[in-house]
Amino acid sequence: MILAPSILAADFLHLADACKIVNESEADWFHLDVMDGRFVPNISYGMNVIKQLKKVGTKFFDVHLMILEPEKYADEFKDAGADGLTVHLEACPNLHRNIQQIKSLGMKAGVAINPHSPIILLNDIIADIDLVNLMSVNPGFGAQSFIPYSIQKIKDLKKLITESGSSAKIEIDGGVSLQNAKEILNAGADVLVAGNAIFNSVDPKETIKKFKML
Repeated sequence: MILAPSILAADFLHLADACKIVNESEADWFHLDVMDGRFVPNISYGMNVIKQLKKVGTKFFDVHLMILEPEKYADEFKDAGADGLTVHLEACPNLHRNIQQIKSLGMKAGVAINPHSPIILLNDIIADIDLVNLMSVNPGFGAQSFIPYSIQKIKDLKKLITESGSSAKIEIDGGVSLQNAKEILNAGADVLVAGNAIFNSVDPKETIKKFKML
């Protein structure tokens, strides 16, 4: 299991400290949520913050773009330090072109889908991508509760990946906790994004350790 602490839930006055926690922990990736206030209601941060985090972060930078027209900024996110770039299916009318662009820049290419989007929409792209970010909450806000029917969507997605011969990893993003992580993993998930469960805990490193022991 790959664990990706979400920096969106960290204390923004002490982001270097948050990076240090992840660096020194058993976590595998940094998960970085970019919101534009258009595709989703909120605005988070952009490439300038990621560039600063990259100076101290030593692990894989998993950048999740919740933005419209992501093709306009792919080069800049690559330059900022993104190792993987995930775009939303709902924001990309020419999704295959977006994936080609990301791969041409040397990044891992991911596609995120919202809770209301059916898995079948990934049929024609699944063989070309490295990761599917299956949103288990509605995007744009932190600290939301896990949507229960996401478990069945994970199983359906796992079946699609197996039958298509794709090597895409399944990433679950939203409402992940120590209480539901085991069920999520058993359904077929490969990557867990956890924000508040980690950074709002008394001892984030110990919480990360508990996740990794599941």
